[in-house]
Amino acid sequence: MRGWMGKFRSLFLFGALTMFLTGCGVDNISALKPKGYGSELLFDLMLISIAIMIFVFVIVMAIYAFVLLRYREKKGQEHIVPKQTEGNKALEVIWTVIPIILLLVLAIPTVQATFDLADQSTQGDEGVLTVDVTGNQYWWQFDYADQEISTSQEIYIPTNERVYLNMKASDVIHSFWVPAIAGKMDTIPGENMNTMYLEAYEEGVYEGFCAELCGPSHSLMYFKVIAVSPDEFDQWVEDMQNIDPEATPETTTAQEGQELFNNNCMSCHAIGGASAGVGPNLGNFANREKIAGILQPSKDNLVDWIVHPDEVKPGNQMPAELVSEEDAAKIADYLLELDHSDVGNDLEMQSVEE
Repeated sequence: MRGWMGKFRSLFLFGALTMFLTGCGVDNISALKPKGYGSELLFDLMLISIAIMIFVFVIVMAIYAFVLLRYREKKGQEHIVPKQTEGNKALEVIWTVIPIILLLVLAIPTVQATFDLADQSTQGDEGVLTVDVTGNQYWWQFDYADQEISTSQEIYIPTNERVYLNMKASDVIHSFWVPAIAGKMDTIPGENMNTMYLEAYEEGVYEGFCAELCGPSHSLMYFKVIAVSPDEFDQWVEDMQNIDPEATPETTTAQEGQELFNNNCMSCHAIGGASAGVGPNLGNFANREKIAGILQPSKDNLVDWIVHPDEVKPGNQMPAELVSEEDAAKIADYLLELDHSDVGNDLEMQSVEE
């Protein structure tokens, strides 16, 4: 008896802990606290499916308890067999029709949401923003073709507007996922192009992830979606379009770093303008919340990333020890002066503090 009670207590505690954890969700990260149109649709579908499962569970357990108590073997009635109900047409109709109804209750909103999330009817219309997204090992590239802007690791979007994403991969399959505002979408190498859209209700910095195992640094393939007001977004676009890659830095070491960067890094990277191609565009680098998507923004971390990138993100394509630590420190001074736009800074700082 004591052993049975111990197992029941453990099962109860495990179930209570599970129920408690299902209520956990972090703002701007968790799908359980939707902040966008796509995530809200998916959250509603989850609630419907959970309600159906609870309903089925309660009914089944009620029938199970009734049968267990009503037809349990009693003393003196060991050989009595209860009346059998094989072929009962009423019961067979009931347990056939009810599952069909439950499936329809789940299927109809699921199909509606599927077509809604795949809707591209306004893509290409005047004033509708489209961003080309490329998944790379292990970073994300965002090209605003109409604005001739290219960024990496951080994508800026206006709130309460549908932003379409044309998605592909340069190497292996990746999966673009921003749990708080949208669902997942695979990025496929080659000519295949997948499309989805983002629509954020509130300003904020939203965490994004790669949801497809893509190599040793898959778990480090983070990015940010920074949602700002439409006016702030227009200001950000103007700031990014006016970046002068030839502008002279303020300090002497940063000027030396600019020369070193031009001689060693420009073959893969760019400062402002359109896509650099091989490596991330580093325009507005000093305003980024993280270095390489994972490191806190400090000079020491940046130097470590420049000199030993494979130790930070194993398997990435950036060459190691291309420059000395002394030269890397000068390049870091230059990159940390690239703060061409203040849009979103308050949101990013708030995200870091949280």
